[in-house]
Amino acid sequence: MEQRNLGSSGPRVSALGLGTMGMSDLYGPADETESVNTIHAALDAGVTLLDTGDFYGAGHNEMLIGRALRGRDRDSVTISVKFGSLRDPEGGWGGHDSRPQAVRNFLAYTLRRLDTDHVDIYRPSRLDPAVPIEETIGAIAEQVKAGRVRHVGLSEVGVETIRRAHSVHPISDLQIEYSLLSRGVETEILDTCRELGIGVTAYGVLSRGLLSGHWRPDRQLTSGDFRGVSPRFSGDNLTANLRLVEALRGVADSRGATVAQVAIAWVLSRGEDVVPLVGARRRDRLAESLGALDLALSADDLAAVERAVPAGTAAGTRYAVPLMQHLDSER
Repeated sequence: MEQRNLGSSGPRVSALGLGTMGMSDLYGPADETESVNTIHAALDAGVTLLDTGDFYGAGHNEMLIGRALRGRDRDSVTISVKFGSLRDPEGGWGGHDSRPQAVRNFLAYTLRRLDTDHVDIYRPSRLDPAVPIEETIGAIAEQVKAGRVRHVGLSEVGVETIRRAHSVHPISDLQIEYSLLSRGVETEILDTCRELGIGVTAYGVLSRGLLSGHWRPDRQLTSGDFRGVSPRFSGDNLTANLRLVEALRGVADSRGATVAQVAIAWVLSRGEDVVPLVGARRRDRLAESLGALDLALSADDLAAVERAVPAGTAAGTRYAVPLMQHLDSER
């Protein structure tokens, strides 16, 4: 497995990480046994980076990872945890809390659910507008000194916030959506991260299934699948986005690869400081995603990909409008 550094101060991890959100939340029902088997298959294949959030399934996802890691070498796995997003018993959302006392509280529960004594990368899931980022990062830095956190990360924040956070404690990486359909990071954020020696963990590399090559326009979504209210999956937007996917399929066919593999390989090609997270919930989808590591895109391939899916051609915002307002990275 190829290895990459998460920034100049962060850990060395596998070139592909596994995002586990869909095993517990937001994509409809998942099979817990298959989820654990998928995590095991990823680890056995050399994947060392597991990404979660303490609010995925209201803690279920952390407990799932804790279960999957029993009997495994804890030090061979890098666990990245997002915190701060508030949930209610109905599965709804209640804003964000990144106060220093909340940092300590959330971390205490995370360590218990993961059954570990430390988190490798700890990051606020979104910017809390009520709390200066310096206070939040300072609270995490205290946990670094205590040995409960190894590295400090950020998620979905803009240039100013990145600089302010990094002035308090070295930031290992910024987690942000980055795919052929979501390229806003390329405007200023990516350059800032590189200037400061901050890595990028790219989530949504398959645009929540749109770029998988498996999405059908008549697919019926189950209850609890947030793609049912996602602008890119609705009406004319979905039709337009699937046209882009079919154009990309032509590039994939020419290389004897799948659409998903080309989409992941494209993100891998963005730089040695970019680590894509794949959100596979099943072993067959994981195996397909791992195949992207063997797909080296030539200059001609990359040009063909750009022609198939030009920057800025995605139809619809990546989140519904109310959720877009929580993205400091979009301001």
